[in-house]
Amino acid sequence: MALPQLLHSPSSSSLTLKHCLNPHFLDPSPRSLSLNPSLLRRHHRRHRNPNLLRCSASSGGSPKSDDVVELPLFPLPLVLFPGAILPLQIFEFRYRMMMHTLLHTDLRFGVIYSDSDTGTADVGCVGEVVKHERLVDDRFFLICKGQERFRVTNLVRTKPYLVAEVAWLEDRPTGDGTEDLEALSSEVENYMKDVIRLSNRLNGKPEKEVQDLRRNLFPTTPFSFFVGSTFEGAPREQQALLELEDTAMRLKREKETLRNTLNYLTAASAVKDVFPSS
Repeated sequence: MALPQLLHSPSSSSLTLKHCLNPHFLDPSPRSLSLNPSLLRRHHRRHRNPNLLRCSASSGGSPKSDDVVELPLFPLPLVLFPGAILPLQIFEFRYRMMMHTLLHTDLRFGVIYSDSDTGTADVGCVGEVVKHERLVDDRFFLICKGQERFRVTNLVRTKPYLVAEVAWLEDRPTGDGTEDLEALSSEVENYMKDVIRLSNRLNGKPEKEVQDLRRNLFPTTPFSFFVGSTFEGAPREQQALLELEDTAMRLKREKETLRNTLNYLTAASAVKDVFPSS
């Protein structure tokens, strides 16, 4: 039984150019929530259900692409990328039930993009709960971190929440191996720096020099996920990037999007110079 209303993202590489860059991709601080740090704690794993997910690199290794496991799913109108930080508030009853189960078995669930127009995607990203706060009314505040990507292969159940069998996704080697991923990543990084600089200018912020966005440690694949995570406000484009299984293709698409964005911002900056009050 397949997941109903699966979507496959459009192949367009253009955006509406209304996204914002988020340089805090790897910053675990709960910027989007007003949490009391003393109430946040890392939950220690207790009894594990062998049918639930065991995949995080923190638990001793990455999953193999041909592994199939059952995973609870949380459809959301956003896209989570590996390595990204996602703050969530859980208040709906069925997902509070899911949280109670996860906190007693495994701290991972599948975040999968869904909207009313296109339905629910078949590719998502594992979210691992790294901090949580349970309130007196049984709501939860969560800080999650993106882990592995997956594709839904079979729907196990829909009540009280979605549970599906999933297979892991990994980027395949690029073409004939002649693609210079480091050079491509550097081009993408330079475009990002220019976009940030012009965005700051248009928003009246100081035009400070943008530091190394790759932090000197990024391999090319995690960097491509970081770039995709910054395209906030364009979830369908983000979903298309998440689904790609070729790092070079992802970087090229991001490069094109950033180039279009830079052209737009350059034109907007020129208009602002001519008409300062506009």
